[in-house]
Parts: sequence; C-alpha cells; structure tokens
Amino acid sequence: MAFPAEKRREFRRGTLRACWLVVLCSANLYAALCAPLRETVSELTEHQARAYAEVLNMRPAAACALLGAGTDAGTLLVQDCLGITELLVSQDAARFESTVAAQDARLAALDGQAGPLAEYAAAEIRLHQAAAQVVFNHEVQGAWSLRRSYGAMQRVVERYPNYLPARKTLGMLQFFIGSLPEGYRWFLRLLGLPGSIDAGLTNLRRAASQPNDFQLEARLVLALLEETYYKKPAAALALVERLHREQPENQLLVFLLISQRKKQHRTDEALAAYRARPTGPDYLPLPYLHHLAADLLLYQGQYPASRRANELFLRQYRGRHYLKDAYFKLYLACWLGGDAPAAGRYRARIGPAGRTVLEEDTYAQRFFDDPQPLDATLTRARLQIDGGYYRPALATLTTFRASAATPLRDQLEHLYRRARALHLLGQPDSARVLYAQTIARAGSAPYYYAPQSALQLGYLYQLEGQRNTAKAYFQKALSYSRHEYKNSTDTKAKLALAELK
Repeated sequence: MAFPAEKRREFRRGTLRACWLVVLCSANLYAALCAPLRETVSELTEHQARAYAEVLNMRPAAACALLGAGTDAGTLLVQDCLGITELLVSQDAARFESTVAAQDARLAALDGQAGPLAEYAAAEIRLHQAAAQVVFNHEVQGAWSLRRSYGAMQRVVERYPNYLPARKTLGMLQFFIGSLPEGYRWFLRLLGLPGSIDAGLTNLRRAASQPNDFQLEARLVLALLEETYYKKPAAALALVERLHREQPENQLLVFLLISQRKKQHRTDEALAAYRARPTGPDYLPLPYLHHLAADLLLYQGQYPASRRANELFLRQYRGRHYLKDAYFKLYLACWLGGDAPAAGRYRARIGPAGRTVLEEDTYAQRFFDDPQPLDATLTRARLQIDGGYYRPALATLTTFRASAATPLRDQLEHLYRRARALHLLGQPDSARVLYAQTIARAGSAPYYYAPQSALQLGYLYQLEGQRNTAKAYFQKALSYSRHEYKNSTDTKAKLALAELK
C-alpha cells in the first residue's frame, strides 16, 4: 500500500503538529475482555512519578537512576516516555530502529497485564510508536499504530471512566482529528477514526482539572490548544510562566516559555528566558532552542548573532525538519546584514536541504523557487512585527514606495503588514480597512496575505459580536486553494466557525 506523495505530506503535517505534545497499542483483546473490571494498579509509584518529572525536565540520567529496571506497567511507560522524548528531541534517524524495537519489547511485556495503568501504558506506547513511524517516513505503519492506539485508548476510557490519564490522550486525539481541514478527509476515511472537537476538549479539561499522574501534561496540552486555536494567549502564557517559576530547572517548561513569548511577540522576554535557561551535561541537548533564538535575534536586527545561533543549531541538529527554514533565516541575516556572498551561499542550500512538511520549510522553499527577489523594506518590517516592534515597523513601512512596476506580491504584503501592525497596536478600525484592501487587490493570487487577512477580519468581527460577518470571513479564509500557510489557516478558520454554530 502506498500513499500519493502529497497525501504523505498531508499525513505527516497533521501528525507532526501532535508529536511535541505526545512527548509531553492495543493490549491483548482477550485479556482485556476477561480481566476483572475492578481497578488494580492505577497510579505511578513515587519513584516512577519522580522519574517522569525528570523526563519532562529532559534529564535522562536522573530519570534512569530513579526508575531502575522492571517490567511493571509504570516502569515500562516512563521508560518509553524517555525513549520517545530522546528520539523526537534529537530527530536522529540512527535511533529509530532501536527505539521501535524497545517499544515492541515493552508492548510484549505488557501483554496480559490488566488494570487501568497497564492498559493505558500499552495504548500510550503504541501512540509513541505511531509518532516515531510518521516522523521517520513510515507512514503506513504509523497510520496503523495510530488506529490501534486510538481504539485501545477508547477501551480504557470505557472500562475505567474515572481514569483521567486516558481521557488526556483520547481527548488530544479526538481534538486533532476533529480539527483537521477538509483536505484530510481521505485520512479519516482510511483510518476510520472518529474525531470530535467538543468531546476532545471535554476529556482534556477533565484530565487537566483533577489530580492525576499526567495532569501537568494535560494542562499544558489544553493551554496550548486554546492559545493556538481559540485566541487565549494570556492564559497560556500565565500558566507556563507560573509553572516555570515553580520549576525553573524544567527544560520543557523553558522551551514552552521561550516559544510562547516568541509567538506573542515578546522578543526581549523570550531572549531573557533563553539566556537564563538551565544548561549542563545532565540535560538532553535541545538544538531547536538555538533556532528559536536565531529568529528572536533576527527580529532585533542582531544579524551576526542570529547567524551564529542558527549555525549552532545546524551543527547540533540531526533531523530533516526546519533545515530549509534555518538556511532561509541565515540568508536573511546575511542579506540584511550586508554580506551578499554569504547570503548567496545560504540561499543555494535551501533547495536541497531537508523536507517541505512543516509550513516554515514550505515557505522557505517557495522563496527559493520564486525568481522574484524579496523587498528589503518589507522584510525588515515583517521581522519587526514578528518581534513585537510595531511602531518601528510602521516607521519602516512609511519608507516603502510602490509604483506601477511594483509586483503584486509586494503590494499585497505592504497592505497586509500595515494592517497587522495597526491591529496589534490596538487600532482595529484602521486595520480592518487595510485587511479588506488586501483581499480586494489579491484576487486569486497564491499568496497568504489575503487568506490571513480574511482570518483576522473574522476574528475582529467575532469579537464585536457580528457573527454573520465573522462567519463570512472565516469561510472566505477557507476558500483560498493555494498558499504557504493553508493547513494552519484552514484549521483556525474551521474551529472558529464551529464556535459560531
């Protein structure tokens, strides 16, 4: 069985959105049916819980020392959490086969073990396996593992309705499947998996609101979903900041803190967290942090420092995602910094590097393939807006001069960037006019400025209570067939429409 190339890319895109959250199997059916319904082992031991905390801290040696050996469900589960964390963080293909073999051995050891923890562990390990298989190009096996994990997790919830960890994972799966854009319907039909945004959020909220071994993970997943798709950035950032104050040694929380501050355009604070991050040989290397820092430095116009950070990322990283994006950002740092020869060298490396699964890499590849050069003024303004420097961005945009010869792409970007800066400065009326002008001028041009303008107009009218107008703009955002950020734009528009029903 083989997927068409584009369908493989769609499947990986959808699954990769969940892989970092998976970090943070069906058992034998006969044994599951015959096992007593009385809940046996349902919680991690104290040592297992402490070891799991060290997994989240990304301190593998400390986790192993606490965990020890054993074939009980809690030990096997935490061992697998550590294994999948090391694989997905390193993105090292050389570790894939041994990781999957270890997962198979753990599943065999769990076969016949009964009780909520054992059955949950088997389903969770199978989900980890699905993530590993999809990330490392084994899509068919990954699809089958995902289906088995989903079915097993459903059975855990049915047999043990008060066992909250299973609701955490099932809720996450239900949400992601339910929120997939229309282009993924082939995937849902293939797997026969029911998705439900409402059921997913209900399960996640139950797991996040009541004490259980994996409550922290449930709270983080829920907060990140609400921040990304339901425009609740303040709540997500407040949670991450509070947890970080309580656990400053936790590298996962540091990563989330930097990432959330970056997404919310708080560059200075994000860089402060990056510079104060815990380091040392006890911690699992996290090269992606340097890639985040490179972006933040680029926003500030610190081009040599941004270049050094991305070069460090490339030296340490073993994966194939974010490579095109890294070379694109290196190109920008050199081009804007006045080093044209280096910029040319980095630009040439975008094409052959990595893959175009993630939207960042797709954007970089489109830049590489497009013979039309970027405009330096608009590029600086974009970086300033991304960094939260809205007034400097508006000042930069005032120096842009359009003429009859100005390409349509640059005309659209100029309108859109002004709209974004004004919107983020709290001037929605001015932003609304410019968003509408962007849509009107774009027509069917294959750029993301018009669909993003439609999405932002939908949000603005939704806030004002103008439901019909908001609905029309969300549907408009979905109507664009080709642009760099179609998957994320469509998902956000779909979820916003569901809220308006």
